[in-house]
Amino acid sequence: MSRDADPYIFSSDTLPSDLRFLPPLANGLLGWRVYDNIMHMGGVYNGEAGRCHRADVPCPLAAKMESKDPAQHAYSLDTHTGIFTHTLSSAAVTATQTLYSHRYYPNLMVMEILLVRQMTATEPVTVNLVSAFTPESKDIAFESGPDYRGGRYIKGQAASAEYPGGLCPTVHLIWIPIPETLTLLPERSQSRWGFILIADNSFDSAKAKFDEALNLMDTGNMLLSHEKAWKELWLQSKVEVTGSDSLCRALIGCLFYLLSAFPSIHDTSSSFGGVSPGGLSNGGDGQDYWGHVFWDQDIWMYPGIALFYPKLARAVLEYRVRTIDGAKDNAQKQGYKGLKFPWESAVSGREVCPEDIYGNQEIHINGDVTLAFQHYLYLTEDLSMFREGHGSDVIYGVADYWVSRATWKPEDQKYHLLGVMPPDEYYYNVDNSVYTNTVAKFSLQFAGELADLLQHTAPKEWKEVAEHMKIPFDQESEYHPEFDGYIKGHPVKQADTVMLGYPLGLQMSKQVRRNDLEAYEPVTDPQGPAMTWGMFAIGWLELGEAERAQLLLKKCFSNIQGPFQVWSESSDGSGAVNFLTGMGGFLQAVLFGYTGFRVQKECLAFSAILPNDISELCVRGVNYLGSQMDWLLRKDEVCIILREQTRSDGSAKPYDLQVVLTASGTEIPLTPGQQVTFKREPGCVRKLESTSFCWSL
Repeated sequence: MSRDADPYIFSSDTLPSDLRFLPPLANGLLGWRVYDNIMHMGGVYNGEAGRCHRADVPCPLAAKMESKDPAQHAYSLDTHTGIFTHTLSSAAVTATQTLYSHRYYPNLMVMEILLVRQMTATEPVTVNLVSAFTPESKDIAFESGPDYRGGRYIKGQAASAEYPGGLCPTVHLIWIPIPETLTLLPERSQSRWGFILIADNSFDSAKAKFDEALNLMDTGNMLLSHEKAWKELWLQSKVEVTGSDSLCRALIGCLFYLLSAFPSIHDTSSSFGGVSPGGLSNGGDGQDYWGHVFWDQDIWMYPGIALFYPKLARAVLEYRVRTIDGAKDNAQKQGYKGLKFPWESAVSGREVCPEDIYGNQEIHINGDVTLAFQHYLYLTEDLSMFREGHGSDVIYGVADYWVSRATWKPEDQKYHLLGVMPPDEYYYNVDNSVYTNTVAKFSLQFAGELADLLQHTAPKEWKEVAEHMKIPFDQESEYHPEFDGYIKGHPVKQADTVMLGYPLGLQMSKQVRRNDLEAYEPVTDPQGPAMTWGMFAIGWLELGEAERAQLLLKKCFSNIQGPFQVWSESSDGSGAVNFLTGMGGFLQAVLFGYTGFRVQKECLAFSAILPNDISELCVRGVNYLGSQMDWLLRKDEVCIILREQTRSDGSAKPYDLQVVLTASGTEIPLTPGQQVTFKREPGCVRKLESTSFCWSL
């Protein structure tokens, strides 16, 4: 990348030979891989239980420009605006095709084509539009209806519901038909065409949105409203480094694709369908985990978004709340009380994993879900999510599940979780997965904490099981074995035990933390999923070993498939595509590794460290207790600027914030608009805390 190149624009003269790595365009409801003749719609699945997958929806915008004359081609993805552009340049014409999933109007996708004459000749100039689109789907039986205001119309219903007696989702599509050719007439120096697609669950709503889209085209506000929405998003977050162009571009790509998977910050529909590992553009039958929602959403993707966007964080929690009935059904089928969130989730919350063993044994998903709720509360103090938003039902239901799932063992006076699969899926039917038991203990403790806040009487069993939950530890080797009977040195698939330190925050000495990292790093599968090395990197950054962390983080670059920064699950290009899980882990390595951010009950702790090749890290828009802050980390100093302050409860007076330099006890108040700068001391944890907020509300 040249010094003057914009790191937010990914450009190439050719398309990737593997079409899976064409850029996805998504907006939280609609997702599409450029030029593909199918797309997906959030919440639209076909198939019952383990056969459930994202339903393929035909995409009329799957048209590619071609010219009969010799031409040069250029392709770019502008992540400032979420727009993919194909430019075709010949002696006679420059043709520009732009494609985007509208960021503000989520039911809308757009293609615009501009032809500009390059010669003074008066002949017409024609560009071909090549398309493989047919109004058919193997998942939805579409039928044609009468045209509406010049738009083609089809409607259809998925062949089968997610569970017996469930509803089969309906899809209505209205679009402006795309001709086989576009011609620039002799008297014109340039011409522009616009093509729109509306996808909705009802015909009346689809018609209304098509009317609105036509009006946007007529008034020239189609592109402007889309660009404005992306600009608004980027104003609330930025993660950029100085010193490594490749790292900077990777971070921008990660944040862009993650944001594309989430709804608009103005969305009030409460219809968000969660985030799957491959995003909305992937997940058809047998592809990219069928578009299901895993722990990937809550543990890997959520933290990097929640740090900037409390509204988008809440959308994730609300998705889980809407699946409570399904989670209750899962627990009952297993013979337990409370809620058992599915290992693989679609719309209802009932288990849709194709293989029963994962749904039955990978129960750490329950603690992963509650950890996201806990972090949200600590970041926002938004108790309404837990009262009116029924978040407390999630937390209490999970606690009840743990109590009924745990087994008391008199010989060691501990509660055990038997017959589980840890995050490391190379092992199954093991006892006392250290990750599972720890996340269960913490979710039980949080349930008690929340009950106190909401003046709810907590069952005494919550505290009893939490206090006596077995956490496997090898006293002789001073490390955490992955589960009872784990043999040190045996291979592991992915990050597991190393996640005790982060994100779980289990208290341990630096030596034990080091021992865990050294025990598992050399035996972790090098072809394992992409998010793993970010967790190891965070661990080494905690211990002050920035260069060792950087070497691990650089392993992730082999998962980034050029030229559009699309991730593959495995470094050889196999596995899930547009692997948001890997992007989330990579983003966390910088957001929570370099900065040392830790979301805690009373504060946002931080301990900055940068590797030698990074001279500066800029993190803009960190949102803590309704206060937006910009952070600038350099080799020897940390700068914080408080930008805006709003409270989730609507109160006019924001919380007073201060930085506490724990080594000296110095307290530095933060004032809106002013910059606070202080020396960076390696290994020294600082705290950002409120002087006017008390949890005993």
